[in-house]
Amino acid sequence: MKTLIVEQIKEIAEMLDCGFCCFWNKQTSELIFIPDFSNNISTDKEFYTEEIEKLENNFDDYIEIKRPQSKDSFSIMENFTEQLDDKIELKNKLINALNTKKPFREFKFVIDNSGDYRDQWFEFKNSQFRKWVSDKFNEITSDE
Repeated sequence: MKTLIVEQIKEIAEMLDCGFCCFWNKQTSELIFIPDFSNNISTDKEFYTEEIEKLENNFDDYIEIKRPQSKDSFSIMENFTEQLDDKIELKNKLINALNTKKPFREFKFVIDNSGDYRDQWFEFKNSQFRKWVSDKFNEITSDE
């Protein structure tokens, strides 16, 4: 069985973060991305007819790499917060945001208004998504 190359891991991580579903062909390493129609009901399937037909006609040739669940995404936010220096005021703001009723929205608001830390957050999140993709891929393919 083939394996993912670094560029594919990066592409998959980016597309999963954008709400797409990812399918990897076990024989050719081809990647297919389609929107997660269950979460994006307004997305028009007709733009993805070719990809959907390819998946339906060859489903056993593909492995789906699913996006992280909410709890996984929450853990990424927690891990980012924990690695910040205790002396940084932002750390307390993020801890408070994570302990609200709507932690994702509050975390985003705080991080979007954090100056240079916003870029650090995106670098951290991207690296965590790439690691998550690699781990999930290895987990899935070890079962094959």
